[in-house]
Amino acid sequence: MADDVDQDQLAAEWAAALEETDSSNGALDPFEQALGAAGGGGGDAALAEQWASALAGDEEVSVKNERAQAQLASKSREATFKDMTQESKAPRPETGRRDLDFILDIPLDVSAELGRTKLLINELLQLGQGSVIELNKLAGEPLEIYVNGKLVARGEAVVINEKFGVRLTDIISPIERVKQLG
Repeated sequence: MADDVDQDQLAAEWAAALEETDSSNGALDPFEQALGAAGGGGGDAALAEQWASALAGDEEVSVKNERAQAQLASKSREATFKDMTQESKAPRPETGRRDLDFILDIPLDVSAELGRTKLLINELLQLGQGSVIELNKLAGEPLEIYVNGKLVARGEAVVINEKFGVRLTDIISPIERVKQLG
């Protein structure tokens, strides 16, 4: 019951506040004016007159916007683009080779990997001279050759003039290399 009284009191306060703002505003919006005029004896003619004046104002704004748009359109011009079809089909005799020469002098990091393993820090600290680390590859499996960290070939270890080398046995196809990039 106390809730009902509080609700009624709150509703009455809201109603009083709304009445105060309506009476203090004094200005009514066009819709309220039209309703007041229609109800106040002016009838449909006054309402129609107000609607007509509002529509005329909207029409005036619309005409101004159209004139401004037409003025901007007269200042603009249509874009034209050169047809590049023939130029793109024409062979470029020296530019292709010159571009390739530019990249031929870029240094690359090439490495051969015998195998891999994972160690705990404790195991790493216990390593000493003569220790053996077991790798993940079997004996006879090919080495992997990486260029800038990307697998490009496989091969077998060889010794040439007392230096290690790798004889390439399998080159990775361009399609497989592209798949590795993703």
